[in-house]
Amino acid sequence: MKNDISNPSISYVNTVLCNGEDAANITVAAAILQQGGLVAFPTETVYGLGADALNADAAAKIYAAKGRPSDNPLIVHIADIDDVSKLATVIPDKAKLLMEAFWPGPLTIILPKKDIVPDGTTGGLNTVAIRMPSHPTALSLIRESGVFIAAPSANTSGRPSPTLASHVYEDMNGRIEMILDGGAVGIGIESTIVDLTGDIPTILRPGFITKAMLEDIIGDVAIDKALIEPDPSLRPKAPGMKYTHYAPKGELSVVETSDVVATINSLVAQSYGKGSRVAVLASKEHAGEYICDDILVLGEANKGETIAAHLYSALRECDARNIDYIYSESFHQTSLGGAIMNRLLKAAGQRVIRDD
Repeated sequence: MKNDISNPSISYVNTVLCNGEDAANITVAAAILQQGGLVAFPTETVYGLGADALNADAAAKIYAAKGRPSDNPLIVHIADIDDVSKLATVIPDKAKLLMEAFWPGPLTIILPKKDIVPDGTTGGLNTVAIRMPSHPTALSLIRESGVFIAAPSANTSGRPSPTLASHVYEDMNGRIEMILDGGAVGIGIESTIVDLTGDIPTILRPGFITKAMLEDIIGDVAIDKALIEPDPSLRPKAPGMKYTHYAPKGELSVVETSDVVATINSLVAQSYGKGSRVAVLASKEHAGEYICDDILVLGEANKGETIAAHLYSALRECDARNIDYIYSESFHQTSLGGAIMNRLLKAAGQRVIRDD
């Protein structure tokens, strides 16, 4: 069957990849969503895989396309702050302050849900995660479709999140109807998630909006203990809390020793000795010190925005190069260190090499 983007109701053998800035393509994508289909689209954080958030059958298609555990909640994307009242039963004053300060933008808030939001979208929880993205294509798609869009990252479950439309196509071709190509995303890691259903607002996933930035607006903010000490037995309240995520195909290890360069060079030599293909994820400052054929520079060590923007692309590049072992520097020192290390450690399955 040939692709026909003028008829979004047909089943596709191949996914349509098209210009996300073209109004006609957005109109077709909106019709796909209205009919219960799946569309990938750019946001300022990563590419999202969207479906009608209030359609339980459509939400189920997201889980199927991603191979995602059904207890992992989806984030609902809106285009108007007033729409929060349609989805949540209670909107605390602190939630309103955060929305005013950071929306549209890379912040997701968790609130008690209304019955209109199906359990299939929330992973069976009685709360709903809501975000208003700032990317113009995302906002246009939400408004054109007239639906709230449930959208996790547009990758197969566990893989590095997509920061380019080509990453989405690699994972989702044949699984979804359309991809709106908006070029490279700006931030490169998923939104900060804050739970506002308890007495103290709690970060469930770190991101571009930092704890300090949140506290400047609403005062004390806690960090969920599952971020500090992962517990696989916990039921996730937000995406990314329980399962391994962002992982490349090769074995990734984070190196945190007193002499990182010497340790990594030793590990590289050992891996070469086994006939393996090896890569190093490095800061610009240390890149020239590594003895390795495949060195991927994420950016200057003190520029978290650059490192975050390049992390997932670097992990996917390791897959493209058929890398067996990946050794990464640690990036705690930047303002986004918490968010970067959260993603890096999950990608490594919490595998960290330290001094004995």
